Amino acid sequence: RMCMLEGLTWKLLVLFFFVLAAVHGQIRYSIPEEMNKGSVVGNIVQDLGLDVKRMKSGRARIFTEDSREYIGLNVDKGTLVVRERMDREELCAQVTPCSLHFQIILENPMEMHRVDVEILDINDHAPVFARKEINIDIGESAVPGVRFSLDNARDPDVGLNALQRYTLNPTDHFTLKELSRSDGTKYVEMVLQTPLDREQHEEHKLILTAFDGGSPQKSGTVRITVVVIDANDNHPVFSQPVYRVSFPENAQKGTTVVIVSANDNDKGANGEVTYSFPQNTGIEAIDIFIINSESGEIKLNGVLDYEKSKQYELNVEARDIGGLTDTMVIEVTDMNDNAPVINLISFSQAIPENSAPETVIAMLNVKDLDSGKNGQVKCSIARDAPFKIKSTSTNFFSVVTDQLLDREKVSEYNITITATDEGSPSLFTSKILNIKISDVNDNAPVFQRQSYTAYVTENNTPGVSIFAVTASDKDSGNNARISYFLEDVLVNGVSASTYISVHAESGEILAVRSFDYEQTKEFNIRVKAQDGGNPPLSSNVSVKIIIQDQNDNAPQVLYPVQTGGSVVAEMVPRSADVGYLVSKVVAVDVDSGQNAWLSYKLQKATDRALFEVGAQNGEIRTVRQVTDKDAVKQKLTVVVEDNGQPSRSATVNINVAVADSFPEVLSEFTDFTHIKDYNDNLTFYLVLALAVVSFLFIVSTIAILSVKCYRWRRERMFYKSGANLPVIPYYPPLYADVGGTGTLQHVYNYEVCRTTDSRKSDLKYARPSSESIISLDTSGTQTLTHAHRGNLTSDSEDKSSNTEPTHVLAKTI
Repeated sequence: RMCMLEGLTWKLLVLFFFVLAAVHGQIRYSIPEEMNKGSVVGNIVQDLGLDVKRMKSGRARIFTEDSREYIGLNVDKGTLVVRERMDREELCAQVTPCSLHFQIILENPMEMHRVDVEILDINDHAPVFARKEINIDIGESAVPGVRFSLDNARDPDVGLNALQRYTLNPTDHFTLKELSRSDGTKYVEMVLQTPLDREQHEEHKLILTAFDGGSPQKSGTVRITVVVIDANDNHPVFSQPVYRVSFPENAQKGTTVVIVSANDNDKGANGEVTYSFPQNTGIEAIDIFIINSESGEIKLNGVLDYEKSKQYELNVEARDIGGLTDTMVIEVTDMNDNAPVINLISFSQAIPENSAPETVIAMLNVKDLDSGKNGQVKCSIARDAPFKIKSTSTNFFSVVTDQLLDREKVSEYNITITATDEGSPSLFTSKILNIKISDVNDNAPVFQRQSYTAYVTENNTPGVSIFAVTASDKDSGNNARISYFLEDVLVNGVSASTYISVHAESGEILAVRSFDYEQTKEFNIRVKAQDGGNPPLSSNVSVKIIIQDQNDNAPQVLYPVQTGGSVVAEMVPRSADVGYLVSKVVAVDVDSGQNAWLSYKLQKATDRALFEVGAQNGEIRTVRQVTDKDAVKQKLTVVVEDNGQPSRSATVNINVAVADSFPEVLSEFTDFTHIKDYNDNLTFYLVLALAVVSFLFIVSTIAILSVKCYRWRRERMFYKSGANLPVIPYYPPLYADVGGTGTLQHVYNYEVCRTTDSRKSDLKYARPSSESIISLDTSGTQTLTHAHRGNLTSDSEDKSSNTEPTHVLAKTI
């Protein structure tokens, strides 16, 4: 260690050695501590401007007031040297700077020069704890935030070489809190972060490490063993969180300073509280104060000196098995023992938010029983609050608003008014005023969105809930009570109320009727939200109601048209190639989306190997070459199905004639079912015809008699009048009487259009088309080709727009 210190000494000599110029006969040197004996401190001859001869002739010597002489004078060389190794901590303890003061005396003539040698600190001490291990008992019911005093580490060094920081490991349950006293010394407390459970860990091993700031850094450690005590679930609680006592400096020894009191709700030994100063209490405080471990009474045990210490800060520990540490501050004052008193003269607890600035809220009277500066009082208020204090007269103050208020931002203020005297140290009193901001209806309801879109499936039940709109109002009370109304707008030319209703309180939108997508796909309404203020404020929002389609319509087959009175067949020649277009099924679905996506498939067929149906387009084509073996009469059943869930479908029957000539077709299509239906109903029609003929006979007989009687009367009137007028017979146009046979030789063409329900008509009409369509009369009277039908029907197409076109039959009369 001596070798290390010697090497360090020379390095420090290079780093720290310097000389301050002599001012008025005074020289100052700085040297590091622990220098070896004989080390040169400085060249005093050169620094004083003397020579060695003068030193010898003047019998230069050193005079010091202390009994020990650490610095010696080498007269032969004129230098100051170290006579005895110096320990700064031994010489000056914590006092900085640490200096040696001595005089150099010369005679003939007599001279005296003052020399100051500052002893610089080196980091030659590591932080040291008084104990190697600390045992702490903590009840498992201790709540987080409980603090535990720990030993201070002591480092005699000063400045950066002194104690700088602490660390605690591990930190699963505890953290470290570093505190500083008024004199700058640091101490630590261990704070419980998470609850302890003795059943999981009965002991916790911790390491507390103290570090100084030297280079290289030094440290010291102490082991902490925390023993978790079971069942003590209440810890002592002081009656006050902080005790502040003003105490005169001339108080006598044995005077009671304060009595601290802590209560523990536990019973028996767990409820017994003892008081003590923790280990980290400063030595000076322990020497001056003493505490009664049972009563908590703190007495003066020494002499207070205001010039040495103006304030003492004591930690008082009230301990049961769990333990609790609290802080008490003892201030040594020069008799400023009265704090200001705040009296509330007038106070408005609630003010409206639209109050103008400078509105008076409270009036205060503040007084201090002290005199002079100790009795002069100033009032202040927190700057972040929109209030300020104005002095109206001596000791009278008023609290006024400093800016506009907004209840929606801050509805309540707890402002702290502090009255402080000008004593040294000053005393203060605080008073908290709770100010409530009353609401004014200055905010309209606001919807969460600018517009809404709601969906409802068609065929809904009337009264079903479709959607709910919600608005918020920043005001309170009735000013924030929102009612919802449906604005009277037109939807498809009628009032929106015939479609929709709105619940006044909840904003729920209800369907008044059942919707049909095929009639109405969407419509817009407006909902108004109105608060209960006076006057009320409101806002509105647009809601688009979209009707969603259901698969409630089956496909409708437009072609081929299904009739019951005739047979329509598509003709396929036997020479048709593969892929020959036989016909096309055309269908529509009034639904939308996938509910209207149609697919076609062949359900039944006389020969399934001959035809196929396009799944998407409904085209019926041949799959293979038509042969002579294929039957002339082919019947196909095609199913048209939509893509809804569940799907709906329609079927259509198509007759296909595989033949090259009409006679071949006629021979195969003479046994269709409508002939049988006609014969089955023949009896009914015969009876009906007999009744009609009888009725017409009676009517005709009466009509003939009436006409005869009428003509007889006119002839009598004619004869009576004496007139002789010729009688000219009348013949209708195109009428000719030929040989009295009663037979008309003119040909008349009649166009007859029948409706779909006229299933028993024997007059047929069909439009010409590009496909080979054969129209067969069930009586087998006549067959027409496309050319014949075109000539017969060209003049009558415009007259048949409101009827279903079927077939045409021309008769000669």
